[in-house]
Amino acid sequence: MSAATAPSPGGARAAKVLAPVVVGLLGLAVWQFLVSVVEVSPYLLPGPAEIVEEWQANSEAIREAFWITGVNAFVGLVVGSLAGVALASLASWAGWVEGMFAWVVAGLAVVPIVALAPVLNSMYGADSEYGRRVIAGIAAFVPVYVNSVRGLHQTTALHRDLMRSYAASGWQRFRTLTLPSATPFVLTGIRVASSLAVISALVAEYFGGPRGGLGSFISTSAATSAYARAWAYVAAAIVLGLVAYVVTLLLERLVQRLLPTGATP
Repeated sequence: MSAATAPSPGGARAAKVLAPVVVGLLGLAVWQFLVSVVEVSPYLLPGPAEIVEEWQANSEAIREAFWITGVNAFVGLVVGSLAGVALASLASWAGWVEGMFAWVVAGLAVVPIVALAPVLNSMYGADSEYGRRVIAGIAAFVPVYVNSVRGLHQTTALHRDLMRSYAASGWQRFRTLTLPSATPFVLTGIRVASSLAVISALVAEYFGGPRGGLGSFISTSAATSAYARAWAYVAAAIVLGLVAYVVTLLLERLVQRLLPTGATP
């Protein structure tokens, strides 16, 4: 493609923004068509206008539930990420530790939230949010650990030998070689974990614990046949997931800009 016909950077960025907006508007149009023309039953698919009305009527409750679920997901994400990075660092230092953790991580990756949530809620009590945060932390731990281990193994023996030839200390090798190489992988793991933490916190709220959070209100609204209200809480959960993803994506890009040139994979 010639320089005259190549799209400008500004045009490419605009296309990335407009494409999902157009797809979303088309989806809403099809949704409204199904409700208004095809006359799909409200209990199967409430109309967008009904959901907006329920959002406005329950805005304060949605805001409080949004905050509760967001805090649970955030705490779980932070604790799970710190644990994942710490254990990955230990695993990269000793091969036998990595082999031991591999089975533990594989087991945590397949833990069913629907089975674990009632157990933790019973352990911590009906008025405690700790069970939900533990579940979010477990969900966040796995991708952060896996990506961190992979990143910490990016340095080759040739790189390490070169640093030793310059008489670099262990801390200097870690700071100038291992850490910059591993950071993009760690940030990718945190970005993936952010969505999983939100989803896990939502699912955990279905099964006991204090009555609060978006998951709890989705469940109670659906149980009382307030389907439009339940969809309003679902929409708030989608917004929460998008916020978590965008924040971690911006953090990833910011840190990558601060890394030395060539540190990113």
